[in-house]
Amino acid sequence: MPENESFTYLGETLCEDCYMDVRSPAKSCDPWAVYTATRTRESAGLTGVEGLNTLQQAIYTYIRDRGKATPEEVITRFNITPKDLQNQIATLRHCELVKGRKEGSKILLVPFS
Repeated sequence: MPENESFTYLGETLCEDCYMDVRSPAKSCDPWAVYTATRTRESAGLTGVEGLNTLQQAIYTYIRDRGKATPEEVITRFNITPKDLQNQIATLRHCELVKGRKEGSKILLVPFS
């Protein structure tokens, strides 16, 4: 990685994407992101999975069709990392399509409505 394209964070050299991940991680619970995403989708006339990437559409459909899924089930089904799931669920939550729900000691991903 060229020196002018790297960033140092806590003594570690990172690429731009990794630096952004550690400095500004995606958060599912972000009222401003929900407001922005829902208003943007509404003004563009987008509903359901319209405007989502292929992975987001597939994750949403999987959770919707099952009614609920554990994060581990989604990670296994789509062969993604926990970090990737966190990013995808944050987007789906901001669009008010998927949310987390606690059942006993388990966290489940469920359709928003």
